[in-house]
This record gives sequence, C-alpha cells and structure tokens, in this order.
Amino acid sequence: MQKKIKGREKIDFERIEREKLLVPAAEDVESVVEISLRPSKINEFIGQENLKDNIGIALSAAKKRGEPLEHLLLSGPPGLGKTTLAHIVAHEMNAKILATSGPAIERAGDLIGILTNLEEGDILFIDEIHRLSKVVEEFIYPAMEDFKIDFIVDKGPYAKTIKFALKHFTLIGATTRQGLLSAPLRDRFGVAFHLDFYEPEDLMKIIERSAKLLSIPMDKEAARALAQRSRGTPRIANKLLRRVRDYAEVKLAGKVNARAVHEALHGHGIDASGLDGLDRKVLHAIIDIYGGGPVGIESLAATLNEEIDTIVDVVEPFLLKGGFLKRTARGREATTLAKQHLKIPVEKNLL
Repeated sequence: MQKKIKGREKIDFERIEREKLLVPAAEDVESVVEISLRPSKINEFIGQENLKDNIGIALSAAKKRGEPLEHLLLSGPPGLGKTTLAHIVAHEMNAKILATSGPAIERAGDLIGILTNLEEGDILFIDEIHRLSKVVEEFIYPAMEDFKIDFIVDKGPYAKTIKFALKHFTLIGATTRQGLLSAPLRDRFGVAFHLDFYEPEDLMKIIERSAKLLSIPMDKEAARALAQRSRGTPRIANKLLRRVRDYAEVKLAGKVNARAVHEALHGHGIDASGLDGLDRKVLHAIIDIYGGGPVGIESLAATLNEEIDTIVDVVEPFLLKGGFLKRTARGREATTLAKQHLKIPVEKNLL
C-alpha cells in the first residue's frame, strides 16, 4: 500500500520495476515506423497461408466457445512476423496484450507481478522465450497448466507455501531457437506454428502495402527488385524500402524505380541476392581460410571476431535457405553456389 510522505505519494518502486518488464525502452523513429506498418487483422496478414488458416480456425473456435485461446508457440527466424501475429491474436480476441521477453524476466518474483495482474482472457507475450531461466521456466509450468502459482514466504522452519489462483490467460511464446526449448515447456503449448522465409511474390505484396502506407510512389519492377534483396524477411523488406526512399528523395527527385533500388542497396553493400557484408565475410572465411570447410561454428566465430549467436541466428538461416551454405556432422561448408556467387573459381578449392 502506498503512503503519503509530506503531501506527496510514496514512489511505488515495485510497480515501476514490474512495468519495466512490460514496457520497452523509448523506441527510435525506425521502430515506431515499423510498428505502424504491422497489420492488425488476420486477413491483412500476407504470406504464411497455411499458418494463417490454422490460426484463423483456432481464433474462430475459441470465440465461438467464448473461451480464451490455447497457449500458442511461434517459432522461426527473426523478422518473419511472430510479434505481429501475437498482436493480431490480441486484436482478434479483443484482449489486452502484455509484452515482455525471456531475458527481461530474471527471477520468479518478476513473473509473479505480471501473472497476478492478468485479467480473464488477457494475453501474455514472451519474446525469445527459450532464454527464460530454469527457475522461471519451472515456475511458469503450473501457471500454464492449472492457472495457479505457488510461492514461498519466510525462510527455514517458518517457510510456508501460498497458492494463488490466476485468471485464465493465453501465453504466446516466440522463439528463434525452438531446439533450445525444454520438452516440458514446449509440451504445455496447445498450438505450435513455425514461420518460414517468404517467397518473393509475398514480399512484393508486403512492400507494395508498406509503400502505400508510407506514401512512397514506386513501380512493380522496383518492388520486385527490392523483394529479391530482402532475404525472405518482411522486417528487412520494410527497412530496405525506407533506405531506398531516402536515396530516391536525395538523388533521384523521389522517383523509386529499379535503378534506385540497385544504387541505394549497392551503397549499403547488399547485392542482388540479398547478401550483405557479413554474409560475404562468413562465406569468404570458410572458402579462403578453411578451404571451403567443414569448419566448426566456434572456430568460424573466433576467426571473424563475431558472436556465435549472431552467425547462428542472423547469418546462417538465409545462407542455408539460399543454398550458399550447408551443415554437416563435421561443421559448416560453403557450396558451389556460394563460390560462383563470390566469383571464386570452383577448381581453386578442389583438393
């Protein structure tokens, strides 16, 4: 309970700490623009047709029964729409959504404040849920399964367990590394979906929609050229669209065409296949230093002076999908396509 101190309210530090978990730090202009481009309804979501149909069925069934949606797990590489889908589900269910992330919840006590403030039908969205600590993860099991939590007060011989009933809520977890989720946590999600990279045709639709919302005049050829360089990822497509818009406004009197896309992204080191400087750096290291591979991820990261997570989460998924890289039991290997793309004679690397 808050007290008055000399005519002023005592600061509720517990409330402030809890809200820090739920409210992200002040966002930059890029983040605000990105949020404004997100669709709010399931029928506005472009691509991932099978996933969209299944989520639509789950939403309709839950609304028909008048029940909260089952706990939902979304997995896939960054930037494919996991957070967007979580907010779409909240909008479609007419529910309040509270967003946090795995690393932000350091102790079980942090989670108690969040769970006990959830109302009936509310949605708790945990991004990077695979990064929850073991203690917090075990604490969340009964909350997901029985909508109850047990917490201990006092210590030693005076310790006692207090059970607290929660209101029925929906937990939506998002992860880029589903393999790192423990089996008990994964099994407690009633519905699980995997998002895959987008086809260029779907990315074209996303780019055209974003261009319309941002009042950017552009033709089909520009949208197609941008889609081919977007690494199958809507978030990257929207970021590149803004970079091309900036270039066109300064260099080409605002005209966004295929030439603007090529020149703008060439200046950012992005080639026609969507590979950037770090992608090429990884491939060159494997080919030039390790003879095309195989090479272990630890050795590769040490050679490049990059974090292992950066290579595994950011670089590898697209290189694997595009056929530039392959994983073997002995490590990573560059493919013939990678050598051709970098204009390295294949014979040079044959032993």
